[in-house]
Amino acid sequence: MAFYLSAQTVYLLFLLFFVSTTCGQLYLSIRQSKAVLAHRSRVPAAFLANVSLDEHQKAADYTLAKQRLARYEILFQALLLLVFTLGGGLDLLARLSQKWTHHDIVQGILLIGLFALVNMVLGWPLAWYRSFCLEAKFGFNKMTLATFIADQFKGCLLAIIVGLPLLYIILLIMQILIAANWFGGAWWLVVWLVWVSFSLLLMWAFPKWIAPLFNKFEPLQDDVMRARIENLLQRTGFHSDGIFVMDGSKRSGHGNAYFTGLGKHKRIVFFDTLLKDMQVNEVEAVLAHELGHFAHKHVFKQMIVTFILALIVFAVLSWLLPQAGFYLGLGVHEPSHAMALLLFMLVLPLFTFPFSPLASVLSRKNEFEADRFAAKYAHAEDLIQALTKLYRSNAASLVSDIWYSRFYDSHPGARERIAALQTAIKAH
Repeated sequence: MAFYLSAQTVYLLFLLFFVSTTCGQLYLSIRQSKAVLAHRSRVPAAFLANVSLDEHQKAADYTLAKQRLARYEILFQALLLLVFTLGGGLDLLARLSQKWTHHDIVQGILLIGLFALVNMVLGWPLAWYRSFCLEAKFGFNKMTLATFIADQFKGCLLAIIVGLPLLYIILLIMQILIAANWFGGAWWLVVWLVWVSFSLLLMWAFPKWIAPLFNKFEPLQDDVMRARIENLLQRTGFHSDGIFVMDGSKRSGHGNAYFTGLGKHKRIVFFDTLLKDMQVNEVEAVLAHELGHFAHKHVFKQMIVTFILALIVFAVLSWLLPQAGFYLGLGVHEPSHAMALLLFMLVLPLFTFPFSPLASVLSRKNEFEADRFAAKYAHAEDLIQALTKLYRSNAASLVSDIWYSRFYDSHPGARERIAALQTAIKAH
């Protein structure tokens, strides 16, 4: 017997999760600010030799400023969600799209496109403030207004070129399979397979075709560092499509390193801001950490988990799609396949927020494993020095509230991470 949700049930569930998630996010942000402020006057013992009080207080002030902005963003996003749903915003966009065309799929594309456009434009002031006020105040913003505008334009163009064909294919599949009742109503499985294929294609295309639209990538020129890295790659059995330096300083003073691509087309990318502050042995240790993720198949495992969760999401959507209560309970009177996709993805974060600690604890476990791998193939002391420099140069807080960390931190706290590495040193 099929189970159907009434509009009242959907409405009450939405309000319950809306209030609890919004209040929970604000509460965690306030807890984080209080924890950082409480330790602002003294450097944690583990960092006394390498981090000055001024640097520690800059990191604290930077974190406090980011948390203040985060609370405004939480409230702003909550208000937008209410306006789009119970406030009738999505209905208004649906009626606008219907005025311009009578083609169902084109109407759906216009609806989602209008939503994305409105959401993006409304988000510009906060994005501008983050870069040109908050980041600039602490000396991190290197972006010009021209670069900011160019990034927004390229992002829009890329969304149209990449997103529009995918959206058209998904809506077309939904229209044909649902109308014909093919695959026993399991249209969502076909859509999921299309989405997975498209995601893998993007992962393959990102390093060669997408990333260069926003940044320049030059082969690593430092012969000593290149030889050290190639030796590490050989010892760990890792094959890459090249070692590149990215002009991260074009936008920010923050430093980082990452892997990108699939299969034999994986690239190693260092921010130029990271290389500027690091010694060769420290860069090797950072890279060894990243290699640890591949050695333990963290990237592959996370990809599989993501695909499985997406499958569950599409299955739930297929159950909700024909239910009038799903739309009416969320203030929508213009149901369609595109509206179902948009509405579901819009409210989904409210219902998944309580599960955030699960993702965070798995991610932190992976980071500890990658650190142990780095301690084996490089030197734990070098990784400690590299991490300390990253904490210092990025003004990353050395202190975090335990509950905030459980929900949000994908990496272990600075003190826990250093302590684990020091334990590894003693063990050897």
